[in-house]
Amino acid sequence: MPRKRTPSRADAAVLILSAYPRRADAERAARSLVRGRILACATVAGSARAFYRWKGRLRSEGSFLLWGKTTSALANGAVRAIRVSHPDRVPEILVLRVSAGEPRYLRWLRGEVKRA
Repeated sequence: MPRKRTPSRADAAVLILSAYPRRADAERAARSLVRGRILACATVAGSARAFYRWKGRLRSEGSFLLWGKTTSALANGAVRAIRVSHPDRVPEILVLRVSAGEPRYLRWLRGEVKRA
C-alpha cells in the first residue's frame, strides 16, 4: 500500500488575518494576492468594530477583515504585500498556523499557490 505523503513544513497551511479600515482596500488586496497566487483564497468579512489603544488613547473604528489562506512558505511574501499596500501606519497582520483541516481542501490550497 502506498504511503501517504505528509506535507512538508513549507507546504503547511497558514491563515493570514489583516484588518482594513475600508472594504475597498481589503477587496483590492484580496484580488491582488489571489491573482498573484500568493493566497489560494481570500475572504473579506465586515463590518466589525475594533477597539484598541493608539498613542495612549482608546480608539474605536469600523474594520473589514481579510482572511487569506496560503502555505507557510508564502506567508512572508503575503505579509510584505499586505504591508506595502495597507493604508494603516502599523497594519494588523497575523499569521496563524493551521493545525488540521479537511484534507481535500488543504491539497487544493497547496495546488493553487505558487511553489516557493
